Amino acid sequence: MREIIERLTAWQRSGTRYALATVIATGGSAPRTPGAAMAVAEDGEAVGSVSGGCVEGAVYDLCLRALETGDSFRETFGYSDDTAFAVGLTCGGTVEVWVTPAPPPAVISALSEALTAGRPIALAHLLPTPTPPTAPAAPALAPAVADAEHRAAPALAPAVVAAHPADAALAASASGRRAASALVPVVADVVGSDVLGREGVVGGVLAVDGAACYGSTGEVEVDGVVVGEARGMLEAGVSGVRSVRCREGVEVFVASFAEPPRLLVFGAIDYAGSVASLGRFLGYRVTVCDARPVFATPGRFPDAHEVVVDWPHRYLAATSTDARTAIVVLTHDVKFDIPLLKVALRLPVGYVGAMGSRRTHAERLDRLRDAGLSDGELTGLRSPIGLDLGARTPEETAVSILAEIVAARRGGRALPLTATDGPIHHDH
Repeated sequence: MREIIERLTAWQRSGTRYALATVIATGGSAPRTPGAAMAVAEDGEAVGSVSGGCVEGAVYDLCLRALETGDSFRETFGYSDDTAFAVGLTCGGTVEVWVTPAPPPAVISALSEALTAGRPIALAHLLPTPTPPTAPAAPALAPAVADAEHRAAPALAPAVVAAHPADAALAASASGRRAASALVPVVADVVGSDVLGREGVVGGVLAVDGAACYGSTGEVEVDGVVVGEARGMLEAGVSGVRSVRCREGVEVFVASFAEPPRLLVFGAIDYAGSVASLGRFLGYRVTVCDARPVFATPGRFPDAHEVVVDWPHRYLAATSTDARTAIVVLTHDVKFDIPLLKVALRLPVGYVGAMGSRRTHAERLDRLRDAGLSDGELTGLRSPIGLDLGARTPEETAVSILAEIVAARRGGRALPLTATDGPIHHDH
């Protein structure tokens, strides 16, 4: 959503109608995570991605259908050896997508302002509880379009819209569950689909931050439950589907947009510039800190979000960190390193790494023990820093360091994929 919010805002200003598709759940080797989004305007322009290419054509068609009918769709795409030309993921995973006409202007405006300002906000979509497919029969296939890049079938089969009881407790129709859009030549199976109209609770979308709620489901009780759930998930920085306990048959998908994780780089040396550049590319908010003003200048580190002149240990003790924060110590100077690491290794952060040779590391451990750190606390130090890539240049060293940070954050084994088996993408 971060990548497409600027375009959504522009469409909203110009009065352009659009539909929004959001990944709400994944399984196996799905290439995108929950919260990934794609939007299609009424003129056919598309922005964003929900699958990295595997099912984009089918989701594009669903968006056009949502624009035409005003309905919302909950659909799961999965893999099957028995349907070699059906819509799905060649990687073998599953992806569940919620497609709906554009959220209310107040919701998109609040989301845009928060993301631009770097403030945490959550987007909550009200969904029907999914029902299993009525039959295992393979979906009908539409003729393929000769588009070498996207290879998408041109249309969806007619959708069936569920009836809407007066109390807005909506039930998905058991018929019309299989859309006849297709991608060629991917191997997959459309696992299930729900098609619903825009009335009532289901289909509602809210933006929620720590102080306000934008949009409404139309029911105060449901709004209260959803806002509480969204704020709890936003505080934890997690996204996912939850049941709405006050409304049977309704779920909520919450996409949390917390502040970007922080990368704190201590030591304004040549390696710090490359670490800052790659860290920013990976979505971190990067700070470079050094006590020497002649080296710690914005001009030397243009990709850092901020450059701080201060004693590293003093700055770290005073700044905000959380479990996603990565600390990279590049100074390998005892008068900086020891006070800094004494603070860093006692913080509940995600990663602490320090540059230096194995001899430097051994001497550093002795000094840290003398400074009062326990062996348990010292196990949190990754030193020598980075993965063994044979890196030589500052740029290669930055790749080595950030690769270790990614592995630590995502639970990766930091091994060549050829030396592993099982899913490439892991659920978290």
